[in-house]
Amino acid sequence: MRKNTATLMATALLLASCATDKTGATQETAPIIGKQTEIKIENGRMTPEALWAMGRIGDYQLASNGKQIVYTVAYYSVEQNKSHRVIYVMNADGTDNTLLTTSAFSESNPVWIKNDSKIAFLSSESGKSQIWEMNPDGTGRRQISDFDGDIEGFTPSPTGDKILFVAQVKYGQRTVDLYPDLPKTTGILVDDLMYKHWDEWVETVPHPYVADFNGEQMGKATDILAGEPYESPMKPFGGMEQLAWSPDGKQIAYTCRKKTGLAYTISTDSDIYLYNIENAQTINLCKQNGKSTDGKDMMAGYDTNPAFSPDGKYIAWQSMERDGYESDRNRLCVFDLQSGEKHFITEAFDSSVDVFCWERDSKHLYFIGVWHGTSMIYRTNLKGEVVKLTDGDYDYASVALGNPGQLIVKRHSISHADEIFSVMSDEPQATSDHSEGKLVIRCSSLVVEQLTHENDHIFSQLKLGKVEPRWTTTTDGKQMLSWVIYPTDFDPNKKYPTLLFCQGGPQSPVSQFWSFRWNFQIMAANDYIIIAPNRRGLPGIGSEWNEAISGDYGGQCMKDYLSAIDDFAREPYVDADRLGCVGASFGGFSVYWLAGHHDKRFKAFIAHDGIFNIEQQYLETEEMWFANWDMGGAYWEKDNPIAQRTFANSPHKFVDKWDTPILCIHGEKDYRILASQGMSAFNAAVLRGVPAQLLIYPDENHWVLRPQNGILWQRTFFNWLDKWLKKETVSSK
Repeated sequence: MRKNTATLMATALLLASCATDKTGATQETAPIIGKQTEIKIENGRMTPEALWAMGRIGDYQLASNGKQIVYTVAYYSVEQNKSHRVIYVMNADGTDNTLLTTSAFSESNPVWIKNDSKIAFLSSESGKSQIWEMNPDGTGRRQISDFDGDIEGFTPSPTGDKILFVAQVKYGQRTVDLYPDLPKTTGILVDDLMYKHWDEWVETVPHPYVADFNGEQMGKATDILAGEPYESPMKPFGGMEQLAWSPDGKQIAYTCRKKTGLAYTISTDSDIYLYNIENAQTINLCKQNGKSTDGKDMMAGYDTNPAFSPDGKYIAWQSMERDGYESDRNRLCVFDLQSGEKHFITEAFDSSVDVFCWERDSKHLYFIGVWHGTSMIYRTNLKGEVVKLTDGDYDYASVALGNPGQLIVKRHSISHADEIFSVMSDEPQATSDHSEGKLVIRCSSLVVEQLTHENDHIFSQLKLGKVEPRWTTTTDGKQMLSWVIYPTDFDPNKKYPTLLFCQGGPQSPVSQFWSFRWNFQIMAANDYIIIAPNRRGLPGIGSEWNEAISGDYGGQCMKDYLSAIDDFAREPYVDADRLGCVGASFGGFSVYWLAGHHDKRFKAFIAHDGIFNIEQQYLETEEMWFANWDMGGAYWEKDNPIAQRTFANSPHKFVDKWDTPILCIHGEKDYRILASQGMSAFNAAVLRGVPAQLLIYPDENHWVLRPQNGILWQRTFFNWLDKWLKKETVSSK
């Protein structure tokens, strides 16, 4: 439920018949989804079509000589109801931005190889996803791998003579394996848990492979986990960031949770393994001595995303302390390969490390973490002295090393989608700030430059709502941060319908995030004010605040929501008789819970993929570690007061108090929170005589990924709100 990732999109172009690509080959007429440059925005108001027309920047990499950056952009076509990913290259200062790929095949994962003379990438042009290479100007396209299956991601060795890649292998037995005479049966026999995950029936798992590369073709591949029924990278969201080469190309570090079935579904205990290519031996770096340097076992939870230091002396990775707690604080752990000692070097930062990279000197690391509603860049040394480098009302989403003194990053905000930026920093000054932990030293001077301008042609036409922070005193006397987004052309002399946004996760920050579905600016363009609180149970306010939600779903976090909306509703421009409440995942649970406890505050509710019946959810979800930790245990544990409090607060037990129109949205491929939850809530509302509507997607998971489904989502969302919150137009005082 906690995971959050970006989706993609834009519009379609057509190649001329018998167009010639850069290799000189002729290809038949094919629809190419590319950048929509002719889009016109009426009245400066954001629309669903404008959102889906935006290009969505993906991964990027700076050439080793520091001269060029290669990166991907995904475009979507509403008409074709699909996406297309392309590759661009630009100079390191953002000039000479050039589209390299113009085929009908999506291309991704670009990396520089052969001393920056070539770009390797993934393409499905051969009928399956394989590794190709091309010149930096897009010419000379050539396939360099011919693996039996689809390659899902890859990275060349630092020495250039090997390739590490990921492909799926068969997991378990199929029914047809047991009964060959029933080849057309659709039945699935299940003997253990984790038989489904996220949006799939688990029939394959990803494995890392290593293969020789002679500069022309990739050779025979070796499965590093051959014969092991484990996944690496870990489903459902792990990628190449969970694997790493040593600088000498002789070892591979990988992330793996070596558990299956019941053991897998109740545990988050993944580890970092070190594989020796020469002798095929593997060691577990987390469980070698099982202790950190202070003698405590602090590595029982997720350990992920290893990265070797440039000098090869250390491996750093993100580490959670407690097994079963997927939202535990992610600390940055550094492992000394010679001594075997482990050090946690971000203890001064009382929030999670989201992404990180090494500095060239092997003595410092950069990382991104959220604090007080923004995700910023920090630097730490091996002693754990943390420096905050950036500030402002936006989120940094990734960080990679650029030229000396430079970082190449992605940045977005509530008011702008991702773009690539350059960040140049001076040496930090000796000024300290204790608000983010034990000690954070702040950097005094930065030069931040935007390198890409993917969506300038759209944003230049938009009038966006003002965004500002607001602090509210909670019922227990704490200060809570909310983001407030005002309508386009906001007039303080008018009264506006206002939406309380309930965040999912439940422990995902309400930061300066940009979403292509839960987009605050499109809500503002429809003349709604939005208040989005960082209620109890969200990171970036300290560990105590973050952990306060576990085992207390119907408790202080719900009081925080009501505190935020009650405080804001006193403003003269808020129409207190036109309040709505919306949210997804845990936010959907919040909507269902508030529907039975809001004391007539709200006039409309919208819940997407929310938990309606917690007892039902406990046995339906696939990641049982989440249910056990957050709910405190099983509902049949009558002597467990935390579990009993959780299940006593299940929204379905308060349906008798529902009296407000509610829209329920759910995807039938959502195996995190099954669609039966949304359908049950809708049925209950109808049976109670409460006005209700159900939007069900047979082909969507916990998100909405298809363009036309996304457009339908937005139209349904605003039609419902307008029906119940705009019975009268926005009025003057």
